[in-house]
Amino acid sequence: MGQALLRAAGKFPSLAVSAQIDRGQELSEVIQEADVLVDFSAHEATVPFARLCARHKKALVIGTTGHGDEERAELQRISAQIPMVWSANFSTGINVLFWLTGKAAAMLGPDYDMEIVEMHHRLKKDAPSGTAKTLGQILAQSRQQQLSELARYGREGMTGERTASEIGIHSVRGGDVVGDHTVIFATTGERLELTHKASSRDTFAGGALRAAQWVVGRAPGVYDMQDVLGLK
Repeated sequence: MGQALLRAAGKFPSLAVSAQIDRGQELSEVIQEADVLVDFSAHEATVPFARLCARHKKALVIGTTGHGDEERAELQRISAQIPMVWSANFSTGINVLFWLTGKAAAMLGPDYDMEIVEMHHRLKKDAPSGTAKTLGQILAQSRQQQLSELARYGREGMTGERTASEIGIHSVRGGDVVGDHTVIFATTGERLELTHKASSRDTFAGGALRAAQWVVGRAPGVYDMQDVLGLK
């Protein structure tokens, strides 16, 4: 993603890359030179980076996934000091999928079973993907419940009949797949599927830099790509 961000930066004339850091380098040595930090490192690094951004009053774009509950809570606390764009996926197409998923769930109603299938490359460490979790949360919200109450992660053995309320989430790993996500609405006699397939990380990089442009100067708080794209 770092290389993709550098490639994409050339398409944003109003943006300048003030510094790049990788594992073993110190953000504190260069943060004063920037207006916003774009973080696609690892979830373990995000909270320390956010604290440093808050100390120096710098905006933050969070592209990492796999955060635990404590990390998420700490990032929410830090967002009272600085503006953040925190999104499970920075692709414009995926964020349209988020919007369409909410609309479809509301229109189709409880008579449709809802399932999510995601596929990523064999090196991805977390499952399900952050994007799949966001899709699950959107579906759960349509039923005015929490995803933790409805999620069914895969099935094996004699599981019994599918309940009407559960939301199935299934993760597939293999090859060099950048990211595929499908939301399935199924009922007796028909099925609707909404699918997004990413073939290049450049689409995520472009979205993240669009978010970086947008977030500078905003009021402190947590924003997402729906805010950036004006879909809310």
